Amino acid sequence: MKSRPDLLPEGAPEGLEVFQLTTEGIPSSHVYMEAQIFTPDSRRLILHRSAHPHGSDRKDPAHRYLVCDLEDGGELIPITDELGATGPSISPDGAYLYYFINQTDPGSGRVALRRVRMDGAERETLCVLDAPIPGTSFRLSRLYPLSTISSDGKRIAISGFLGDGMTEGAPWGLVVFDVESGTCELVTHGPSWCNMHPQYSRSPDPDACHDVLIQENHGNICDASGAVTRLTGGNGADIHVIRDDGTSFRDMPWGRDGNEFCQGHQCWRGRSERAITSTSTRQPPECQLIEGVAAPHAGHVGIATPSGVRNDLSRSFPNPQFYHFATDIAGKRLITDSGPRETGGGVYLANLPEDEADALENVRLLLNPRSSWTKDAHVHPFLSPDGTTGFFNSDETGVLQAYMVRGW
Repeated sequence: MKSRPDLLPEGAPEGLEVFQLTTEGIPSSHVYMEAQIFTPDSRRLILHRSAHPHGSDRKDPAHRYLVCDLEDGGELIPITDELGATGPSISPDGAYLYYFINQTDPGSGRVALRRVRMDGAERETLCVLDAPIPGTSFRLSRLYPLSTISSDGKRIAISGFLGDGMTEGAPWGLVVFDVESGTCELVTHGPSWCNMHPQYSRSPDPDACHDVLIQENHGNICDASGAVTRLTGGNGADIHVIRDDGTSFRDMPWGRDGNEFCQGHQCWRGRSERAITSTSTRQPPECQLIEGVAAPHAGHVGIATPSGVRNDLSRSFPNPQFYHFATDIAGKRLITDSGPRETGGGVYLANLPEDEADALENVRLLLNPRSSWTKDAHVHPFLSPDGTTGFFNSDETGVLQAYMVRGW
Protein backbone atom coordinates (compact mmCIF):
# COMPACT_ATOMS: atom_id res chain seq x y z
CA MET A 1 0.00 0.00 0.00
CA LYS A 2 1.07 3.56 -0.69
CA SER A 3 1.07 6.37 1.86
CA ARG A 4 -1.04 9.35 0.69
CA PRO A 5 -0.53 12.23 3.16
CA ASP A 6 -1.50 14.64 0.36
CA LEU A 7 -5.14 13.59 0.85
CA LEU A 8 -5.21 14.81 4.44
CA PRO A 9 -6.91 18.16 5.06
CA GLU A 10 -5.04 21.11 6.48
CA GLY A 11 -4.99 20.87 10.25
CA ALA A 12 -5.66 17.12 10.29
CA PRO A 13 -5.27 15.55 13.75
CA GLU A 14 -1.81 14.26 14.52
CA GLY A 15 -1.54 10.58 13.75
CA LEU A 16 -4.20 10.51 11.02
CA GLU A 17 -2.91 8.51 8.02
CA VAL A 18 -4.25 7.76 4.53
CA PHE A 19 -3.10 4.89 2.32
CA GLN A 20 -3.90 3.86 -1.23
CA LEU A 21 -4.39 0.09 -1.08
CA THR A 22 -4.52 -0.65 -4.82
CA THR A 23 -2.13 0.91 -7.31
CA GLU A 24 -2.49 -0.99 -10.61
CA GLY A 25 -3.56 0.91 -13.70
CA ILE A 26 -6.82 -1.04 -13.67
CA PRO A 27 -10.00 -0.04 -11.81
CA SER A 28 -10.11 -1.64 -8.37
CA SER A 29 -12.41 -1.00 -5.44
CA HIS A 30 -13.80 -2.07 -2.13
CA VAL A 31 -16.79 -4.38 -2.11
CA TYR A 32 -20.07 -2.53 -1.42
CA MET A 33 -19.94 -1.25 2.16
CA GLU A 34 -22.80 -3.37 3.53
CA ALA A 35 -21.00 -6.63 2.63
CA GLN A 36 -19.56 -8.95 5.29
CA ILE A 37 -16.02 -9.00 3.92
CA PHE A 38 -13.86 -8.54 7.06
CA THR A 39 -12.35 -11.10 9.39
CA PRO A 40 -13.61 -10.46 12.94
CA ASP A 41 -10.12 -9.55 14.17
CA SER A 42 -10.09 -6.57 11.73
CA ARG A 43 -6.82 -7.79 10.18
CA ARG A 44 -7.95 -8.97 6.74
CA LEU A 45 -10.62 -7.92 4.26
CA ILE A 46 -11.73 -8.71 0.73
CA LEU A 47 -11.59 -6.17 -2.10
CA HIS A 48 -11.53 -6.68 -5.86
CA ARG A 49 -9.67 -5.73 -9.00
CA SER A 50 -11.18 -4.95 -12.39
CA ALA A 51 -14.36 -3.92 -10.63
CA HIS A 52 -16.38 -0.91 -9.52
CA PRO A 53 -18.18 0.04 -6.28
CA HIS A 54 -21.39 -1.72 -7.33
CA GLY A 55 -19.91 -5.00 -8.52
CA SER A 56 -18.16 -6.40 -11.58
CA ASP A 57 -18.74 -7.85 -15.03
CA ARG A 58 -19.31 -11.60 -14.63
CA LYS A 59 -17.68 -12.18 -18.03
CA ASP A 60 -14.52 -10.20 -17.21
CA PRO A 61 -11.51 -12.57 -17.03
CA ALA A 62 -9.46 -9.93 -15.18
CA HIS A 63 -11.82 -9.76 -12.22
CA ARG A 64 -10.41 -11.14 -8.98
CA TYR A 65 -11.34 -11.03 -5.31
CA LEU A 66 -8.26 -10.19 -3.26
CA VAL A 67 -7.40 -10.73 0.38
CA CYS A 68 -5.90 -7.53 1.78
CA ASP A 69 -3.67 -8.35 4.76
CA LEU A 70 -3.42 -5.20 6.85
CA GLU A 71 -0.93 -6.80 9.23
CA ASP A 72 1.41 -7.47 6.33
CA GLY A 73 1.58 -3.98 4.88
CA GLY A 74 -1.66 -4.31 2.90
CA GLU A 75 -0.40 -7.21 0.79
CA LEU A 76 -2.98 -8.18 -1.83
CA ILE A 77 -3.41 -11.91 -2.43
CA PRO A 78 -5.80 -13.21 -5.15
CA ILE A 79 -8.27 -15.71 -3.69
CA THR A 80 -10.50 -16.30 -6.74
CA ASP A 81 -9.70 -16.78 -10.41
CA GLU A 82 -12.99 -18.25 -11.66
CA LEU A 83 -15.03 -16.44 -14.27
CA GLY A 84 -18.29 -15.18 -12.79
CA ALA A 85 -17.19 -15.03 -9.14
CA THR A 86 -19.59 -12.80 -7.19
CA GLY A 87 -21.35 -12.30 -3.85
CA PRO A 88 -18.44 -12.69 -1.37
CA SER A 89 -19.04 -13.23 2.36
CA ILE A 90 -16.50 -14.09 5.05
CA SER A 91 -17.67 -16.55 7.68
CA PRO A 92 -18.29 -15.04 11.15
CA ASP A 93 -15.25 -16.88 12.54
CA GLY A 94 -13.03 -15.48 9.78
CA ALA A 95 -11.98 -18.93 8.54
CA TYR A 96 -13.69 -19.07 5.13
CA LEU A 97 -14.66 -16.98 2.15
CA TYR A 98 -17.97 -17.99 0.58
CA TYR A 99 -18.82 -16.81 -2.92
CA PHE A 100 -20.99 -17.69 -5.90
CA ILE A 101 -20.13 -18.54 -9.50
CA ASN A 102 -22.72 -16.98 -11.79
CA GLN A 103 -22.99 -18.73 -15.15
CA THR A 104 -26.62 -17.88 -15.81
CA ASP A 105 -28.88 -16.18 -18.29
CA PRO A 106 -32.60 -15.61 -17.65
CA GLY A 107 -34.26 -19.01 -17.62
CA SER A 108 -31.06 -21.03 -17.94
CA GLY A 109 -27.53 -21.65 -16.68
CA ARG A 110 -25.81 -22.62 -13.48
CA VAL A 111 -25.18 -21.05 -10.05
CA ALA A 112 -22.63 -22.60 -7.71
CA LEU A 113 -21.97 -21.76 -4.05
CA ARG A 114 -18.28 -22.20 -3.26
CA ARG A 115 -16.15 -22.00 -0.11
CA VAL A 116 -12.41 -21.59 0.38
CA ARG A 117 -10.23 -21.07 3.43
CA MET A 118 -8.86 -17.55 3.74
CA ASP A 119 -5.37 -18.88 2.97
CA GLY A 120 -6.65 -20.29 -0.37
CA ALA A 121 -6.76 -23.93 0.77
CA GLU A 122 -9.61 -26.45 0.71
CA ARG A 123 -11.68 -24.90 -2.06
CA GLU A 124 -14.97 -26.77 -2.47
CA THR A 125 -18.37 -26.48 -4.09
CA LEU A 126 -21.23 -26.70 -1.58
CA CYS A 127 -24.26 -26.41 -3.85
CA VAL A 128 -25.00 -26.32 -7.58
CA LEU A 129 -28.27 -24.88 -8.85
CA ASP A 130 -28.67 -25.77 -12.55
CA ALA A 131 -32.42 -26.40 -12.52
CA PRO A 132 -35.45 -24.64 -11.04
CA ILE A 133 -35.14 -23.70 -7.36
CA PRO A 134 -36.53 -26.68 -5.42
CA GLY A 135 -40.27 -26.46 -4.93
CA THR A 136 -40.68 -23.81 -7.65
CA SER A 137 -40.67 -23.40 -11.43
CA PHE A 138 -38.19 -20.49 -11.21
CA ARG A 139 -34.56 -20.50 -12.30
CA LEU A 140 -32.18 -18.02 -10.68
CA SER A 141 -30.21 -15.50 -12.77
CA ARG A 142 -28.94 -11.91 -12.62
CA LEU A 143 -27.51 -12.48 -9.14
CA TYR A 144 -27.28 -9.45 -6.88
CA PRO A 145 -23.52 -8.78 -6.48
CA LEU A 146 -23.62 -9.25 -2.69
CA SER A 147 -24.47 -12.25 -0.57
CA THR A 148 -25.09 -12.16 3.18
CA ILE A 149 -24.25 -14.73 5.84
CA SER A 150 -26.06 -15.39 9.11
CA SER A 151 -24.23 -14.62 12.34
CA ASP A 152 -24.12 -18.33 13.22
CA GLY A 153 -22.48 -19.07 9.85
CA LYS A 154 -25.12 -21.64 8.88
CA ARG A 155 -27.01 -19.85 6.09
CA ILE A 156 -26.13 -17.63 3.12
CA ALA A 157 -28.70 -15.58 1.22
CA ILE A 158 -28.54 -13.93 -2.18
CA SER A 159 -31.20 -12.35 -4.38
CA GLY A 160 -31.71 -12.52 -8.12
CA PHE A 161 -34.03 -12.57 -11.12
CA LEU A 162 -36.54 -15.38 -11.51
CA GLY A 163 -37.81 -14.65 -15.03
CA ASP A 164 -37.54 -16.90 -18.08
CA GLY A 165 -36.34 -14.12 -20.41
CA MET A 166 -39.66 -13.93 -22.24
CA THR A 167 -42.25 -12.92 -19.64
CA GLU A 168 -42.89 -9.27 -18.81
CA GLY A 169 -43.24 -8.37 -15.13
CA ALA A 170 -41.38 -11.47 -13.97
CA PRO A 171 -40.45 -11.74 -10.29
CA TRP A 172 -37.23 -11.38 -8.35
CA GLY A 173 -36.57 -13.29 -5.17
CA LEU A 174 -34.46 -14.08 -2.12
CA VAL A 175 -32.83 -17.51 -1.98
CA VAL A 176 -31.39 -18.89 1.27
CA PHE A 177 -28.70 -21.59 1.10
CA ASP A 178 -28.07 -23.99 3.98
CA VAL A 179 -24.29 -24.32 4.25
CA GLU A 180 -24.30 -27.68 6.02
CA SER A 181 -26.83 -29.50 3.81
CA GLY A 182 -26.07 -27.75 0.52
CA THR A 183 -29.77 -27.12 -0.06
CA CYS A 184 -31.58 -23.88 -0.88
CA GLU A 185 -35.04 -22.35 -0.56
CA LEU A 186 -36.87 -19.42 -2.15
CA VAL A 187 -38.24 -17.44 0.81
CA THR A 188 -39.91 -14.45 -0.87
CA HIS A 189 -40.46 -13.23 -4.42
CA GLY A 190 -42.32 -10.69 -6.54
CA PRO A 191 -41.74 -8.10 -9.29
CA SER A 192 -40.76 -5.28 -6.88
CA TRP A 193 -37.67 -7.02 -5.39
CA CYS A 194 -35.22 -6.00 -8.15
CA ASN A 195 -32.70 -4.30 -5.82
CA MET A 196 -33.07 -6.18 -2.56
CA HIS A 197 -29.82 -5.39 -0.69
CA PRO A 198 -30.31 -8.43 1.62
CA GLN A 199 -28.46 -8.16 4.93
CA TYR A 200 -28.57 -10.74 7.68
CA SER A 201 -28.77 -9.40 11.22
CA ARG A 202 -25.38 -9.60 12.91
CA SER A 203 -26.94 -10.23 16.28
CA PRO A 204 -25.79 -13.47 17.96
CA ASP A 205 -29.28 -13.94 19.41
CA PRO A 206 -30.61 -17.35 18.23
CA ASP A 207 -33.86 -15.78 17.04
CA ALA A 208 -32.59 -12.45 15.65
CA CYS A 209 -29.87 -14.20 13.62
CA HIS A 210 -32.61 -15.36 11.24
CA ASP A 211 -33.67 -11.78 10.37
CA VAL A 212 -32.80 -10.30 6.97
CA LEU A 213 -33.06 -6.59 6.09
CA ILE A 214 -34.45 -6.21 2.55
CA GLN A 215 -35.41 -3.37 0.19
CA GLU A 216 -38.58 -3.30 -1.90
CA ASN A 217 -38.55 -1.06 -4.98
CA HIS A 218 -42.20 -0.18 -5.50
CA GLY A 219 -43.04 1.07 -9.00
CA ASN A 220 -39.94 -0.39 -10.63
CA ILE A 221 -40.03 -1.43 -14.29
CA CYS A 222 -37.97 -4.26 -15.80
CA ASP A 223 -38.06 -5.82 -19.26
CA ALA A 224 -38.49 -9.53 -19.90
CA SER A 225 -34.74 -10.12 -19.58
CA GLY A 226 -34.64 -8.50 -16.14
CA ALA A 227 -32.96 -5.28 -17.27
CA VAL A 228 -34.17 -2.48 -14.99
CA THR A 229 -35.53 0.54 -16.86
CA ARG A 230 -37.02 2.29 -13.80
CA LEU A 231 -35.68 1.58 -10.33
CA THR A 232 -38.62 3.00 -8.36
CA GLY A 233 -41.76 5.01 -8.91
CA GLY A 234 -44.32 6.96 -6.92
CA ASN A 235 -43.31 7.27 -3.28
CA GLY A 236 -40.24 5.13 -3.79
CA ALA A 237 -38.78 2.13 -2.03
CA ASP A 238 -39.44 0.91 1.47
CA ILE A 239 -37.41 -1.33 3.74
CA HIS A 240 -38.51 -4.49 5.50
CA VAL A 241 -37.23 -7.23 7.77
CA ILE A 242 -38.13 -10.84 7.04
CA ARG A 243 -37.25 -14.09 8.77
CA ASP A 244 -35.13 -16.35 6.56
CA ASP A 245 -37.92 -18.93 6.31
CA GLY A 246 -40.19 -16.31 4.71
CA THR A 247 -42.25 -15.53 7.83
CA SER A 248 -42.47 -12.54 10.19
CA PHE A 249 -42.57 -9.83 7.51
CA ARG A 250 -42.06 -6.41 9.15
CA ASP A 251 -41.70 -2.76 8.14
CA MET A 252 -39.08 -0.10 8.81
CA PRO A 253 -40.63 3.36 9.46
CA TRP A 254 -38.88 5.20 6.63
CA GLY A 255 -40.03 7.12 3.54
CA ARG A 256 -43.12 6.80 1.34
CA ASP A 257 -44.91 9.96 2.50
CA GLY A 258 -44.19 12.01 -0.62
CA ASN A 259 -41.51 14.03 1.16
CA GLU A 260 -39.05 11.49 2.56
CA PHE A 261 -37.59 8.94 0.15
CA CYS A 262 -35.24 6.06 0.95
CA GLN A 263 -32.05 6.61 -1.04
CA GLY A 264 -31.37 2.89 -1.33
CA HIS A 265 -28.72 2.25 1.31
CA GLN A 266 -29.34 0.95 4.81
CA CYS A 267 -27.57 -1.31 7.27
CA TRP A 268 -27.88 -2.78 10.74
CA ARG A 269 -26.38 -0.80 13.60
CA GLY A 270 -23.67 -3.27 14.54
CA ARG A 271 -25.07 -6.35 16.26
CA SER A 272 -28.18 -4.54 17.46
CA GLU A 273 -31.73 -4.99 16.18
CA ARG A 274 -31.79 -1.32 15.12
CA ALA A 275 -31.02 -0.26 11.54
CA ILE A 276 -30.04 3.00 9.82
CA THR A 277 -31.03 4.30 6.39
CA SER A 278 -30.15 7.33 4.28
CA THR A 279 -33.11 9.39 3.12
CA SER A 280 -33.66 12.29 0.73
CA THR A 281 -36.21 14.89 1.76
CA ARG A 282 -37.86 17.56 -0.34
CA GLN A 283 -38.47 19.87 2.62
CA PRO A 284 -35.99 20.61 3.95
CA PRO A 285 -33.82 19.61 0.95
CA GLU A 286 -31.49 17.28 2.84
CA CYS A 287 -30.04 13.77 2.87
CA GLN A 288 -30.53 12.50 6.39
CA LEU A 289 -29.51 9.44 8.42
CA ILE A 290 -32.53 7.94 10.16
CA GLU A 291 -32.38 5.09 12.67
CA GLY A 292 -35.34 2.79 13.16
CA VAL A 293 -36.73 -0.45 14.57
CA ALA A 294 -38.85 -2.93 12.61
CA ALA A 295 -42.58 -2.91 13.38
CA PRO A 296 -45.41 -5.28 12.35
CA HIS A 297 -46.31 -5.04 8.66
CA ALA A 298 -48.90 -2.33 8.07
CA GLY A 299 -49.21 -1.99 4.29
CA HIS A 300 -46.05 -0.30 2.96
CA VAL A 301 -46.75 3.08 4.57
CA GLY A 302 -43.15 3.78 5.56
CA ILE A 303 -42.82 6.70 7.94
CA ALA A 304 -46.51 6.30 8.90
CA THR A 305 -46.02 2.71 10.12
CA PRO A 306 -48.00 2.36 13.36
CA SER A 307 -45.71 1.86 16.37
CA GLY A 308 -42.71 2.65 14.19
CA VAL A 309 -39.69 3.83 16.20
CA ARG A 310 -37.35 6.27 14.43
CA ASN A 311 -34.63 8.75 15.30
CA ASP A 312 -33.00 11.42 13.10
CA LEU A 313 -29.32 10.83 13.82
CA SER A 314 -28.20 13.67 11.55
CA ARG A 315 -30.35 16.45 13.03
CA SER A 316 -27.45 18.21 14.76
CA PHE A 317 -25.49 18.52 11.49
CA PRO A 318 -26.25 21.70 9.50
CA ASN A 319 -27.89 20.83 6.15
CA PRO A 320 -26.85 17.14 6.12
CA GLN A 321 -26.02 15.65 2.73
CA PHE A 322 -25.15 12.08 3.73
CA TYR A 323 -25.33 9.25 1.20
CA HIS A 324 -23.48 6.04 2.11
CA PHE A 325 -22.32 4.95 5.54
CA ALA A 326 -21.51 2.02 7.82
CA THR A 327 -20.99 1.29 11.52
CA ASP A 328 -18.52 -0.76 13.51
CA ILE A 329 -19.67 -4.12 14.89
CA ALA A 330 -20.28 -2.64 18.36
CA GLY A 331 -22.62 0.00 16.92
CA LYS A 332 -20.64 2.83 18.52
CA ARG A 333 -19.05 4.54 15.49
CA LEU A 334 -20.35 5.56 12.09
CA ILE A 335 -18.48 6.64 8.97
CA THR A 336 -20.25 8.41 6.11
CA ASP A 337 -19.65 10.30 2.89
CA SER A 338 -21.19 13.71 2.43
CA GLY A 339 -21.67 16.39 -0.20
CA PRO A 340 -21.30 18.80 -1.78
CA ARG A 341 -20.33 16.41 -4.56
CA GLU A 342 -19.06 19.23 -6.76
CA THR A 343 -15.97 19.64 -4.56
CA GLY A 344 -15.31 15.92 -4.07
CA GLY A 345 -17.28 15.76 -0.85
CA GLY A 346 -15.98 14.55 2.47
CA VAL A 347 -15.59 11.44 4.58
CA TYR A 348 -16.85 12.02 8.13
CA LEU A 349 -16.53 10.00 11.33
CA ALA A 350 -19.07 10.23 14.16
CA ASN A 351 -19.95 8.59 17.45
CA LEU A 352 -23.32 6.89 17.66
CA PRO A 353 -25.25 7.96 20.78
CA GLU A 354 -25.72 5.59 23.68
CA ASP A 355 -29.17 7.07 24.28
CA GLU A 356 -31.32 5.77 21.42
CA ALA A 357 -33.14 9.12 21.14
CA ASP A 358 -30.02 11.29 20.70
CA ALA A 359 -28.21 12.53 17.57
CA LEU A 360 -24.76 11.71 16.21
CA GLU A 361 -21.98 13.01 18.42
CA ASN A 362 -18.52 14.41 17.63
CA VAL A 363 -19.05 14.51 13.88
CA ARG A 364 -15.67 15.35 12.32
CA LEU A 365 -14.19 15.55 8.84
CA LEU A 366 -11.48 12.99 8.10
CA LEU A 367 -10.62 13.96 4.52
CA ASN A 368 -11.80 14.93 1.07
CA PRO A 369 -11.58 11.80 -1.13
CA ARG A 370 -11.53 13.96 -4.30
CA SER A 371 -13.85 11.51 -6.06
CA SER A 372 -15.62 12.42 -9.27
CA TRP A 373 -18.84 11.03 -7.72
CA THR A 374 -19.84 9.22 -10.90
CA LYS A 375 -21.74 6.00 -10.19
CA ASP A 376 -18.61 3.99 -10.96
CA ALA A 377 -16.60 6.06 -8.48
CA HIS A 378 -18.83 6.18 -5.41
CA VAL A 379 -16.88 6.70 -2.20
CA HIS A 380 -18.81 4.05 -0.19
CA PRO A 381 -16.99 4.40 3.16
CA PHE A 382 -17.07 1.66 5.80
CA LEU A 383 -15.26 0.69 9.01
CA SER A 384 -13.26 -2.28 10.20
CA PRO A 385 -15.25 -4.31 12.75
CA ASP A 386 -13.28 -2.79 15.64
CA GLY A 387 -13.98 0.73 14.37
CA THR A 388 -10.33 1.80 14.27
CA THR A 389 -9.88 1.97 10.49
CA GLY A 390 -11.93 3.42 7.63
CA PHE A 391 -12.04 2.50 3.95
CA PHE A 392 -13.26 4.31 0.85
CA ASN A 393 -13.00 4.47 -2.95
CA SER A 394 -11.81 7.31 -5.15
CA ASP A 395 -10.84 7.96 -8.75
CA GLU A 396 -8.71 10.97 -7.78
CA THR A 397 -5.72 9.46 -9.65
CA GLY A 398 -7.80 9.10 -12.82
CA VAL A 399 -8.32 5.38 -12.13
CA LEU A 400 -10.65 4.01 -9.47
CA GLN A 401 -8.69 2.72 -6.46
CA ALA A 402 -9.30 1.51 -2.90
CA TYR A 403 -8.08 3.55 0.11
CA MET A 404 -7.74 3.31 3.87
CA VAL A 405 -7.67 5.95 6.63
CA ARG A 406 -6.65 5.37 10.26
CA GLY A 407 -5.15 6.99 13.32
CA TRP A 408 -8.05 8.89 14.86
